[in-house]
Amino acid sequence: MSTVRKERLGWDLATAALFVVILILAFTLPSRSAASPWMLVATACGLVAVYAFGARRYVSFREAPEPSPLASAMIQIALIALMAIGTSIEPNMLLLQTLVLPLIWMTSRSTAQSIIVTLVNATVVAIAYSFWGGFAPELVLAGVVTSGLSAAFSLALGLWITRIAEWGSERQRLLADLTAAQAGLEAASREAGASAERARLARDVHDTIAQSLTSIVMLAERGRLDGSADTVALIEEAARDALREARALVVVESPAADPSDSLSEALRRLGERFSRETGLPVAVTTSTQPVPRGIQVVLLRCAQEGLANVRKHAVAVSASVTLQVGEEAMLVVSDDGRGLGGVRLGEGNGFGLAGMRDRVALVGGTLDVTDGEVSGTTLMVRVPLTVQEESS
Repeated sequence: MSTVRKERLGWDLATAALFVVILILAFTLPSRSAASPWMLVATACGLVAVYAFGARRYVSFREAPEPSPLASAMIQIALIALMAIGTSIEPNMLLLQTLVLPLIWMTSRSTAQSIIVTLVNATVVAIAYSFWGGFAPELVLAGVVTSGLSAAFSLALGLWITRIAEWGSERQRLLADLTAAQAGLEAASREAGASAERARLARDVHDTIAQSLTSIVMLAERGRLDGSADTVALIEEAARDALREARALVVVESPAADPSDSLSEALRRLGERFSRETGLPVAVTTSTQPVPRGIQVVLLRCAQEGLANVRKHAVAVSASVTLQVGEEAMLVVSDDGRGLGGVRLGEGNGFGLAGMRDRVALVGGTLDVTDGEVSGTTLMVRVPLTVQEESS
């Protein structure tokens, strides 16, 4: 059963009980005339009819519809008129206020209307009570005090309930806004996660498979010219490396090297392979101090990208790869070629430098590229190890 139906059922029972009480009073209390009891019964029936066919649909502080101006006015006028008629016949009919006053608040279109109609009802009831007493001064005073206290209690209770209802409505609105904001945040988080994953995958593909495929293409071009067995072996090795890296990316593992290998060994193999493919000597100088696995991958990727840039841009005679490990790991890749032609970080020229910068930034490091234009290029990566050790 819904909340509104429960509220209306409660009011139905209360109205029925009040009607029974009025019937008992009508035929047990002394009356001025034989017609008085039946007039009281008629008044009670009228009040029940106004409730059942008019006010009942608006009985709820949560989901009830707002009455039209005409419906609100007609219901409230009928309630006050019946209240006045009953009180002018029998003062104990003031008991009807237990139903009339709440219905006034529920059928009003605003708090101001509720207050004004409540005060009007108090005035009319005081006049009706005085009429029953023949406008005797003491009875007029009693009517004013009784109706005044009833109105004061009704205003206090009505304003309090109205504030609670407004607070509940505001809370519902804020909850709806919060739910919408959470949904938007979740969608943004999913999109950001997907974007970050796409960027990570793009960096990995660029730094691994793309480099291997570039080597295969260049070796195939050389193989067409010399047709040597060494070139064919290099092509096969590069293809196997590309296949291994692709498989490693699929299972989201590091494709850098065998887990038992050190970064120094991986850099030496990288230099040797690069020399065999290009004929360009690469001097590799490394430290034997251990480096966290995550940092190894970053530094090896940067070395691969640095040598790839030497292959594509430098037209160099020699190159070098240097790894120093202390409180930080510093990787330097340099060549004696013609440089990058003025290319700088952050200019959006190619994916390689931007990808390296993002990859290094993820582990708290920095990337510097010095382009000598005629004296070669130096790529320097610095990654702090103390932060990595604490976080691990």
